[in-house]
Amino acid sequence: MKNLLVLALVFFVAVSCTQKTVEENKPNILWIIAEDLSPFMGCYGDPINTGHTPVIDKLASEGVVFTRAYSTAPVCSASRSALITGVMQTSTGTNQHRSSRFTDGEIVPEELRIHLPEGMLTIPELMQEAGYFTFNGGKDDYNFHYNRNSLYCVGSRDNYIPGMNGWQGNFAKHFLSYTEDVWNARSDKSQPWFGQIQIMGGKKDFKYVREGEKLANNDVPLPPYFPNIPSQRSAWTQHYNANRGSDTQIEAILKQLEVDGELENTIVFFFSDHGSNTSMRHKQFCYEGGMLVPLMIKGNSELLKAGTVRNDLVSLLDVSATTLAMAGVTLPEYLEGQDLFAKDYQTPKYVMGARDRCDYTIDRIRTVRSNKYRYIRNFFPDRPLLQAGYRDNKPMVTKLKKAREDGILTEYQEDHWFGVRPEEELYDLEADPHQMNNLALNTEFADVLKEHRAVLGDWIKETDDKGQYPESAVQLEATYNLWKDRKVFSTAKVNPEYDQFKN
Repeated sequence: MKNLLVLALVFFVAVSCTQKTVEENKPNILWIIAEDLSPFMGCYGDPINTGHTPVIDKLASEGVVFTRAYSTAPVCSASRSALITGVMQTSTGTNQHRSSRFTDGEIVPEELRIHLPEGMLTIPELMQEAGYFTFNGGKDDYNFHYNRNSLYCVGSRDNYIPGMNGWQGNFAKHFLSYTEDVWNARSDKSQPWFGQIQIMGGKKDFKYVREGEKLANNDVPLPPYFPNIPSQRSAWTQHYNANRGSDTQIEAILKQLEVDGELENTIVFFFSDHGSNTSMRHKQFCYEGGMLVPLMIKGNSELLKAGTVRNDLVSLLDVSATTLAMAGVTLPEYLEGQDLFAKDYQTPKYVMGARDRCDYTIDRIRTVRSNKYRYIRNFFPDRPLLQAGYRDNKPMVTKLKKAREDGILTEYQEDHWFGVRPEEELYDLEADPHQMNNLALNTEFADVLKEHRAVLGDWIKETDDKGQYPESAVQLEATYNLWKDRKVFSTAKVNPEYDQFKN
């Protein structure tokens, strides 16, 4: 029976991925997605990496570069769940990091499944309906129940169990060959394709820096919210090197497109799922460092005029909508982004962001980015920013705690990392790019604070932000069971919501 099911699914995918009647000259569309990468690049004016990210800079100069593009979440699975649907993760209930997952090689039981709203399809499924061949050369990491074989014509490993969720996609990094298992896997070479290729960005691309280009730990000055100690200098410098290494990875992808004769008819999107993972204040948090990402689009299209620089506020939800529009797909009404090149495009006044549970650490943060300000609302201010998390055993955390014990932190660093967080934060990003001067209690900015507070409150109500409701006990227990064997619950003070599951 199981073999018959697998054969049926394979047949379904084969039928859905075959060439359909499509308009001639439809473009291929490629998403190059970097993990955990902040835009420390020459094309973004970074003085340290200017001249050291030549491929990325050339890609930007030959297309459209967006200087203020933002992720919907500062952590991968929530961000990717929004990107692949074109709908904010808080609208679909996919906002809790690493939800709807399997353990022990089993399909997720029904009580743990998070289903997308009825009638909602993912971007690759919509592209298939438009006649596109689809592939994914990297991880999924989506927080909803799905069959990977329904989304992608190629890209599922031999040991993939149909119906198994996105966690498996997290182990699918780099198992595809650029020359065999991506665009070249389609049987009809005239069929347009839509694909996703993963590069490791902030996680591993520092290993791929060109010879003689690697920065030493003292080559990069630290932001003032970090103590000037070796562990922080090393972590901060590593991200600059990761940008240089990502440049070499993108170079390899673009060269392969050219060798295979695919580059001329391919629109290339390059972006990251969220910001740097080498700073505790960036990944998993809603400051600029966690939310701001690189975004550039290049292709043989009248819309993509070389050398265009756009400074309007952009969400990665707009990438989803723009991709569909470029493929000639009628945009579903449920999309929450917009086509960046539409005639009726409206420059937004605000871009929203959200962080909820990350791994086992329960938190809820919401943020509003406007033209000049970033507003942050902390719903658990009593839980310090440096509460237990996946970085606990890394030098960037252990040495920071040691610096505190040694009494070498500044007053700001002590309060910021270990103190009670403010319920509201408001920063003037032009005057205070490091976001250290909280204006929320400054009466001169009372009207600005009220405006952003109202925008967030209206958005929570209008979208029925699912983060306002407690996560179900069955999901929390699954999270607890997923992490308890790593001894985090016995070695660190974690959220009291898990106490009900401890022996």
